[in-house]
Amino acid sequence: MKAIILGATGLLGNALLREWRADDILGFGVEDLDIRDAGQVKKIVHETQPDWIVLAAAYTDVDGCESNPELALSVNRDGAVHVAEAAKQVGARLLFLSTDYVFNGTKTAPYETGDARSPQSVYGRSKAEAEVRLLETLPGCCIVRSAWLFGKGGKCFPDTILKLAATRPTLDVVDDQRGCPTYSIDLARAIVELCHKDAAGIVHVTNAGSCSWFEFAREIVKESGLTTEVRPVSSQQMKRPARRPTYSVMSGASLDRLGIRMPRWQDALRRYLAERKN
Repeated sequence: MKAIILGATGLLGNALLREWRADDILGFGVEDLDIRDAGQVKKIVHETQPDWIVLAAAYTDVDGCESNPELALSVNRDGAVHVAEAAKQVGARLLFLSTDYVFNGTKTAPYETGDARSPQSVYGRSKAEAEVRLLETLPGCCIVRSAWLFGKGGKCFPDTILKLAATRPTLDVVDDQRGCPTYSIDLARAIVELCHKDAAGIVHVTNAGSCSWFEFAREIVKESGLTTEVRPVSSQQMKRPARRPTYSVMSGASLDRLGIRMPRWQDALRRYLAERKN
């Protein structure tokens, strides 16, 4: 199998390049390719002739998207369509990385793949609109929704918490948003399996279990042996430009049907902390 990774210098792209060893893999970062340029995309796809394209390139600054909606849509939606059109021309399969932010967060039970999209932020809207356009352009594509991504090689929540905990006696973290932390290594391994299984349609891929940001931060501090006190606060007290879903836990049923199992987020966190320490 030959696959190309678009967004190879990002947090997930780094993990994919590390974990995807059995096939012919090429990675392209933002310095190699701007997916907003349909001509650039077409050139690389036609030159490489891949079996699979993994589209991990995105504008992921959730708050930044609120003040730059045109940029968010041009990268996350229009750029994705450029990739889908190029994939269609050469007969390549496409795996697109999406997000739990396509949901509005009003459910109290895990979101299924068929639940209605109702994004509450520009970032979520850009990804939701991309999903719709991709399924129209390339009905056999695979859309992987993930959430709360952390890992080595980019900015992530555990890294931020550890840096703050090193200099502060207390940390205030929101306790009224619930989701599924996902380790980039585990997500990368699942993506490799999905490509080998010729997966199509929407698949939810996160580490097993769920927590609030406060519970996640408390576990990070505890597992790191730090004494910093982590205090729960409301989203209203920690207001951000982009609205986040209150509840964005995603069901793992779609992944179970493909015979893929994800470790629990606590296990994933311990492995990340060991990797970070080393």
